Amino acid sequence: MGMTDPIADMLTRIRNANRMKFNNVDVLLSKVNLNIAKVLNESGYISRFNVKKDSDGREVLKVYLKYSKSGEKVITDIQRVSKPGRRVYVKSEKIPKVLNGYGVAILSTSKGIKADKEARKSNVGGEILCNVW
Repeated sequence: MGMTDPIADMLTRIRNANRMKFNNVDVLLSKVNLNIAKVLNESGYISRFNVKKDSDGREVLKVYLKYSKSGEKVITDIQRVSKPGRRVYVKSEKIPKVLNGYGVAILSTSKGIKADKEARKSNVGGEILCNVW
């Protein structure tokens, strides 16, 4: 049986691993999950990511979580906004600022998956996938 929301699964795995202070977490590999990991990496919320094969020979996305020198979590919280049952779309001028600009909204736009600042700069709106702070 297939998964209905692979993005929510990825965010939940990252959230749970972050709460337990794991160094890395394996996530199902898809183009969307890979692009979300790229945005998280560019925004400084994860240290790195790569594609590996698991014990069954399937490719998985390995996400390496980031912590401060004192051991504090860099990702305070990560929340899914648009869900399969309720999609949330915004125009470029209506893209919300997460925590007055301290957080990042990740959007799926016509020009690919982008952080909120990039989408505003490119003047494109789209579906808000998640908020990270």
